[in-house]
Amino acid sequence: MKVYIFSEKDIRQVVDVNKTALELIEQGFQKLERGEVTMPPILRVDIPENNGEVDVKTAYVKGMDMFALKISSGFFDNVNKGLPSLSGMMLLFNTETGFTEAVLQDNGYLTDVRTAVAGGLAAHHLAKKNIKTAGIIGTGTQARYQLRALQMVRDFEEVLVYGRKKERVDAYMKEMQETTGVKVTAAESPEQVVRQSDAVITTTPAKEPIIQKEWLHPGLHITAMGSDAEEKNEVHPSVLGAVDVLACDSKNQVFRLGEHHHAKEAGVVSEDSKIAELGALSLGKAEGRTTEDQVTFCDLTGTGVQDTAIAVYAYDSLRKADKGTLFEE
Repeated sequence: MKVYIFSEKDIRQVVDVNKTALELIEQGFQKLERGEVTMPPILRVDIPENNGEVDVKTAYVKGMDMFALKISSGFFDNVNKGLPSLSGMMLLFNTETGFTEAVLQDNGYLTDVRTAVAGGLAAHHLAKKNIKTAGIIGTGTQARYQLRALQMVRDFEEVLVYGRKKERVDAYMKEMQETTGVKVTAAESPEQVVRQSDAVITTTPAKEPIIQKEWLHPGLHITAMGSDAEEKNEVHPSVLGAVDVLACDSKNQVFRLGEHHHAKEAGVVSEDSKIAELGALSLGKAEGRTTEDQVTFCDLTGTGVQDTAIAVYAYDSLRKADKGTLFEE
């Protein structure tokens, strides 16, 4: 048996938050909508004493010769230790033999990329065309990558960011001004971010709602990507009842793990509510924003089809670049 092993360093050299990744993730969502994907429920192990969790996601995409099994950990006290919150790896298996083809030791990097471009895809379909201010709640890795992905699909003049720790906000502002070429300003509160922004992205592991219904205004778009476990909640349930367009990556997942899960418990939405999945939006089977004044919302929980799409893309790019180590037994 031959297995390729790829390091995070090598993976970062060939995969990035770019339009190629966005297009591949969009194609994955389209295949999910067409019924060409087998995607089981997420497996998760919680480690509450260390504010940690480990998620396992996978999906087989019809016609592809490999599929990914992704093991991803999030330990949200790591920031206090000077460590990244996310780590993990992706394994690629041959769809004909079941043999392992590759180990991608990405330490969560590929998850970051595919999550970010899904946010870009959501904004592409749901944010109004003319954005002046982009709002970011959170200052971690996704706060950075989501802004880069947003800039791929929308131009904006300024960024408002809110974070709880001044030193992290300062570091974010400096880095993202250099990265995007756009002025980044610190907000005094999440309320200021929402009220003064045209598109808002929440990127936190919050367990108590941050965004409130009273802060909504015409033309606003919100992408919430932090709620990927039952106890996480960035957006008050009443928000979902007040917006004009509801969207998500996977209905099955958001009613189990996402913001829709909390809104359902509150009696605000149900599984019969009109909710557009990204694949349906992409294929024109569902309607997104139709006027500049609508308020839109997208709930992202992260799907196995994204993991298979980004992992196969990474593998092909790595092999083409002659990266990695071949292990034989």
